[in-house]
Amino acid sequence: MTHLTIKALAAALALTLAGASVAATPDVVVVRAGHLVDVDHGRVLGDQAIRIEGERITRVEPWSATVAGDARVLDWSGYTVLPGLIDLHTHLVGDIQSDNVAAPLMSTSARDALVGVRNARDTLRAGFTTVRDVGTYRAFTDVALRNAINEGIVEGPRMLVAGTYITVSGGGGEVTGLAPDVQVPADMRRGVANSEAEIRQRVRELIAGGADFIKLIATGAVLASGTEPGAPEYSEAEIRAAVEEAALHGTFVVAHAHGAEGIKRAVRVGVRSIEHGSYLDDEGIALMKKHGTWLVADVYNGDYIEEIGRRDGWPEEILRKNTETTQTQREGFAKAVKAGVRIGFGTDSGVYPHGQNARQFAYMVRNGQTPMQAISSATISAAKSLGRDAEFGSVAAGKSADLIAVQGDPLADVEVLRRVEAVIAQGRLVCAAPENRCTGSH
Repeated sequence: MTHLTIKALAAALALTLAGASVAATPDVVVVRAGHLVDVDHGRVLGDQAIRIEGERITRVEPWSATVAGDARVLDWSGYTVLPGLIDLHTHLVGDIQSDNVAAPLMSTSARDALVGVRNARDTLRAGFTTVRDVGTYRAFTDVALRNAINEGIVEGPRMLVAGTYITVSGGGGEVTGLAPDVQVPADMRRGVANSEAEIRQRVRELIAGGADFIKLIATGAVLASGTEPGAPEYSEAEIRAAVEEAALHGTFVVAHAHGAEGIKRAVRVGVRSIEHGSYLDDEGIALMKKHGTWLVADVYNGDYIEEIGRRDGWPEEILRKNTETTQTQREGFAKAVKAGVRIGFGTDSGVYPHGQNARQFAYMVRNGQTPMQAISSATISAAKSLGRDAEFGSVAAGKSADLIAVQGDPLADVEVLRRVEAVIAQGRLVCAAPENRCTGSH
């Protein structure tokens, strides 16, 4: 039995880095994990063998019990191995946030998609093998990026996409802050809906266009000029219309909701998750617990906005709203964790540079989660929130071969998750030190 080092395997499997499967031949690969984080049972196992055939894990057992036979062995015995990470709140398409409110108008849909190719690559190489992409200004560019990844044209994580935002006119999902006579392109207003009937129509159009789920803007936004995060923008009946119509098509609604009233309206009518949750109060927490609603709170990027926004001269309105929501959001998050609300990992990437998603783990631990809870929120719990936990989210037989390797113990220091040494996504070796470093990690 030949034991290949990571260096030797990276050379031997050079074709995989161009998009071929690790198991493109009938051969199998066995990953030897020095430590394996078992998120299904909340434990760490030592010296494990993970058998991969094609895109799937077929067996997980102690290394001492495995028979590798003719399998190629990927020696990660010096690393801690985890399931591929999941970010439930990303924006891969287009440029990151800047000080210019008109910036979305200064790029074409084609350029936005091509920028998304780079962002997708950085995200995958940071260890995030699955993302829920929750909206783009230019409708369906996220669908095109998802499809290109699925077809092997470009490198990126598994994507579930929203198509665009459903939002009121001038609301938190619109390009705002422009002169009144500026005409916003039609593809940036595909999700605008101002009645129950229009909302149902937009849901149907988005799903027909390839959306996997629906993103509805229930309140104003921190980053949308002229809107207030605490102010509801849809009635309970209007949100219910989106939820009902999505359910008819076998999918769900996630709600951008900062304000307490907007959160409660969305929870009462059955949205799958609350995004942001900045002004989540005790009543809202109790409702989320009762309904099993997920909280996806971007508790890191308030610090990024404060630092970079002030350095680069972002509009004072945005900086004010960020100041008003950042600490309040973290306090509500901590209360929700303590109350047992279901937590999913979501960072709002695209506000900050892509590939830095793992910065949020330390913030989640600082605000009430244990390291294992934080890791679970980005693996098995996130997969459950998507209804896909039978397919991915943990290292187990029958699931997608999505694995990452890090040095050190993430349960002692979650910051090690910011330095990913190797990534396998759906059975394909994406990157591995030393020759092909996972350059998306920071």
